[in-house]
Amino acid sequence: MQACKEDHMEAWRRMGKAIGAHMPLIVLFCVAAGVLFPRVFGTFEPIVPALFAFMTFQGSLNNTFRQLAETVRHPLPLIVILAITLVAMPILAFALASLLFAGNVNIITGILLEYSVPIGIVSFMWVGMFSGNTALGLSAILVSTVLAPFSIPLTLKLLMGATIHMDALGMMINMVFMIALPALAGMAVNDLTRGWGHDVLSPSIDPLCKMLLLVIITANSTQMSEYILSMTWERAGVALFILVFASSGFLWGMIAARLLHQPFSTLVTMGFDCGLRNISSGAVIAAQYFPGEVVFPVMCGTIFQQLLAATFGRVMSRLTERERAAEAKLVERGRATMKRHGKR
Repeated sequence: MQACKEDHMEAWRRMGKAIGAHMPLIVLFCVAAGVLFPRVFGTFEPIVPALFAFMTFQGSLNNTFRQLAETVRHPLPLIVILAITLVAMPILAFALASLLFAGNVNIITGILLEYSVPIGIVSFMWVGMFSGNTALGLSAILVSTVLAPFSIPLTLKLLMGATIHMDALGMMINMVFMIALPALAGMAVNDLTRGWGHDVLSPSIDPLCKMLLLVIITANSTQMSEYILSMTWERAGVALFILVFASSGFLWGMIAARLLHQPFSTLVTMGFDCGLRNISSGAVIAAQYFPGEVVFPVMCGTIFQQLLAATFGRVMSRLTERERAAEAKLVERGRATMKRHGKR
């Protein structure tokens, strides 16, 4: 009976690894399914926040409160992530959009808004999937989200002269239930069980989380259906710009990590955090305060973000295979030392 259970668990984990290994292709199919069948997959949208919360919990099982405190004590990577996402990328996006789409204020506003919104919650799942520094990723998302009600209106006012009023309280409440509480719960489970959450529970539910990520991607892609199926040449140009600029975000994070001489785990986190944005919040703001055309550049990110994330993760894993192996050995040695001291 025990051998049968172990075989089933091994098959379950192999399936999760297979999904991760073919993620770029699978994500492409998920995006296509969401765009082509919005009525079918749009029915999953109401449960997306709950799926996010569960995935955040699973990712946080790999953290401890000590690691989170360590991020606060050594904040340079966090500060660099915020500087890139909240300052450098919005300014550069505005400058390039003004040059390329000078005759269309709505398009320029949409592109600026796309790169003014906070770091995407889904980045936490990708960071965990590719063995990044989840404590840093969690901190970056929380700080970026807390600053968003102030940083977004300020950015739009300074660069576009546009004034908006955001539902700051609603955004905060959403982030509490989707990120903060599940993350704290995951870290608490890991600490209270002395690593059982990381060693046993997290690997057991990891394949399920990969499947839930595909559901989230498909459901979110339904929001792009109307725009993709009624494409114009101008919209195609905007989409191409978003693709190139979104790709640069991952590179910015990676280059910054290398300049700071950070380990692979931090490099992964900085890449995903700089490359992924909270498109849902941007779409809501665009729909509430601006003409409909502003929504299109914001929603373009839905087409590319997850595919780029999957591709970036695979590329980084291959380029830094030796470095990851060396890090893994150091971690195992550290755990072995801790266990020996614990027995004493």
